[in-house]
Amino acid sequence: MTERFSRRHGYSEQEAEITVRNDAPDELRSVVVEVAYESGLKPGPLRSLICRVLRTAPNPNNWSDFPNVDNEVRDHLRDCEWYHVYDVIEEIYSTFSSGGMVAPRSRGSMDAAEDFSEKMNRYFRGRGIGWQLIDGQLEVRGPESFEEAVHGARDLLGELGRNTAASELHEAILDLSRRPESDVTGAIQHAMAALECLARDVAEDPKLTLGELIKRHPGLIPKPLDQALEKAWGYASETGRHLKEGKAPDFEEAELVVGLSGTLCRYLARKINP
Repeated sequence: MTERFSRRHGYSEQEAEITVRNDAPDELRSVVVEVAYESGLKPGPLRSLICRVLRTAPNPNNWSDFPNVDNEVRDHLRDCEWYHVYDVIEEIYSTFSSGGMVAPRSRGSMDAAEDFSEKMNRYFRGRGIGWQLIDGQLEVRGPESFEEAVHGARDLLGELGRNTAASELHEAILDLSRRPESDVTGAIQHAMAALECLARDVAEDPKLTLGELIKRHPGLIPKPLDQALEKAWGYASETGRHLKEGKAPDFEEAELVVGLSGTLCRYLARKINP
C-alpha cells in the first residue's frame, strides 16, 4: 500500500485536547481491529490473541475470516471492559515485535510493531485520547507541555547517569498509567522522590528532606519560586504520604505534581556539571 496523500505531503490533524482516559470509545475499539489488519494480522490470529487476553474461548463454529471471525473479533472488543481494550493493544504490539502470526507485508523498512504503534499513537493524538504506546506499553499522555517536562526530564536524567531520580520519575508515570484506576498517591510520592533525590545530589547534601534542602540551600531554586516549591512539598507530603479519609487527590492534581516535578528536575539537572 502506498503512503496516503496527507502523509506524503506532511498534512496532519492538529492534536486534540485530551478528553478520554478511563474509557475506550466504540470508534477506538473498531480502529484497533482495522489498524491490526493493516499492520499484518489476520482475523484468525487476532481472535486467538483477543480470546487469550479476555480469557474466553473462540467460537468453534466460526471458520471463515470474513465475515464470521471478523465479526467475532469486533463483538469481543465491543463488549469487553474499557481497560481490556488497552490490554489488547499492548498484546498486539507484543505479537508484532516477536514476529508471531504476522502476514507478509509490503511497507518498506517499517516493521509491523512500528507501523502499529505509529498509527495508534497518531489516532490517540487526533482523537484526544490520553494514552500513548511507548516501547509496547501504554503510558499516560498529557498536554504537550507535560510531555516535554516529564518525559524530557526522565530522558535527561538517564543521560546524566542520575538513574535513581530517572527511575522514580518513570515510576510516577507508570502510576498515572495504571488501569483501571491510576495510583495517584503513588504518582505523587514517586514524583517528589525524584525531585528530592536530584536536589540532594545538586546540593551535595544527601540526608536532608526536600523541604529542608530548600531552606538550607537558598540558591537551589530561585526566589520566590522556592516558596512555591516548599508549599508543593508540603502538599505532596500531606496527600502522598499522610492521606486523610475523604481527602484523596484526583488525577488532575497528581498530573500537576508530576509535571511540576519534571519541570524542576530538568532545571536542577542543568546545574550538574558534565
